[in-house]
Amino acid sequence: MALSFDALREKIGTEIGVSDWVSVTQDMINGFADVTDDHQFIHVDPEQAKATPFGSTIAHGFLTLSLLPALISDIDVKLKNTVMGVNYGFDRVRLIAPVPSGSDVRGRFVLQDAVEKRPGQYLLTFAVSVEIKGQDKPALTAEWLGMQFTDEKGGAA
Repeated sequence: MALSFDALREKIGTEIGVSDWVSVTQDMINGFADVTDDHQFIHVDPEQAKATPFGSTIAHGFLTLSLLPALISDIDVKLKNTVMGVNYGFDRVRLIAPVPSGSDVRGRFVLQDAVEKRPGQYLLTFAVSVEIKGQDKPALTAEWLGMQFTDEKGGAA
């Protein structure tokens, strides 16, 4: 849904969406280990990981964080006339619970703020929770910032 800036600001404090479930496979974890050169056994050695308190391999916390763009892609919220969006960073990230290999995760997004930084540039802040199917604790919570750029008519149109 393409919204005017005023309409988007009316959604501050509300949940704007929940993503579909995404499976975190051992192949995904191994690929992330290769890219980041983090091959700690707890991530990549199922036999050795069985002896840990987790009982299996777990996803890297940064892998869970890196899934956010895929998770928010299920959520169709943007300003009218948006030409691109960029990751602007995080104000807060907490890794709450491990994600065992084979788990399904999804993102829950609440719009916390929307600010026009300059004409055609809008900073959106989301409270994000990455849930693990069948678990009470989320894998991750964060305050995620994204910048949306609109054409000359801007998001106010």
